[in-house]
Amino acid sequence: MSRGTTSRAASVSSADETPGRICPLRYRYGPAAVARAKNRVTDTLYVVGGLYGNRPALDAVETMARTDRPPGAQAPVVCFNGDFNWFNVEDRAFAEINRRVLAHDAIVGNVEAEFDTPAEDAGCGCAYPPSVDACVVERSNRIHACLKATARRHADLLDRIARLPMVARYRVGDCRIGVVHGDAESLAGWRFDVTALDDPAQGTWRGRMFEAAEVDLFASTHTCLPALRRIQLPSGASGVVVNNGSAGMPNFKGDLTGLCTRIATTPSPHPALHELQLGSAWVALLPVHFDTVRWKMEFLAQWPPGSPAWLSYFERISTGPNFTPQQALAPGRPDIE
Repeated sequence: MSRGTTSRAASVSSADETPGRICPLRYRYGPAAVARAKNRVTDTLYVVGGLYGNRPALDAVETMARTDRPPGAQAPVVCFNGDFNWFNVEDRAFAEINRRVLAHDAIVGNVEAEFDTPAEDAGCGCAYPPSVDACVVERSNRIHACLKATARRHADLLDRIARLPMVARYRVGDCRIGVVHGDAESLAGWRFDVTALDDPAQGTWRGRMFEAAEVDLFASTHTCLPALRRIQLPSGASGVVVNNGSAGMPNFKGDLTGLCTRIATTPSPHPALHELQLGSAWVALLPVHFDTVRWKMEFLAQWPPGSPAWLSYFERISTGPNFTPQQALAPGRPDIE
């Protein structure tokens, strides 16, 4: 996949054209791309978004997948749906994360999509909404600039990352799954954010996306906060959007575990934050219990106090964001039709 220079004029954005807030046109694929994607059939699928260069979290995810194989079942498929890089600016950490991730299925996130672009128009490529403070956006652009410099020292990995797709498609039991990074239309889309998912005005759009993508479930990440929602479709059927938030950072206040998504023909053998059934598939948000002490040491070795990543993320890494499981699963409970 080629991702060349993109000018400001060729971007989808609000009036704010600040790097880090714009969404380049090359990020837009539309739901038809999900419908056209090659279909892979599996008994168990792990979708891992927002690893952010956390090696202990990668250890935990691979252990969970390796120990999740009922008798007679296939080995689980693990799909990293973008932003598996972020804090891993040290060369050995960058190389290890990408070698291990690329041994599995993967699609790009905005972090990876910006590695091979000579222009800096999009900054980190996050397409942050106006609600995100300008200081956070500016620091994200600086983090990405450091990471991009590291990536350029690993030409072989950079070439493999550049050829990754933006979407993936799977079937688990009778459940058709579209794996994206942002939302159904764009790599950096925010319409699978927890707030947007609870906006009734977005209901018509969501219905169109499920129909055009020909899926029963969308699995996303990007927004850094998790959500699990049943979606009532115009046909009367029920769809699901599951956003795992972050596998490599805490998702809830006072809880330092990450989260990943599991979709399988059997219930999870691992404890779940919540699990529901969609047709013959079980859909779960699974806590990722990684070594938090080791991770803090690795983070601080790469991003010491006062650095851009430390200023933006160390509090979250240490105590979790101001977000609760009830918010991730509300309104109501997603298992109630």
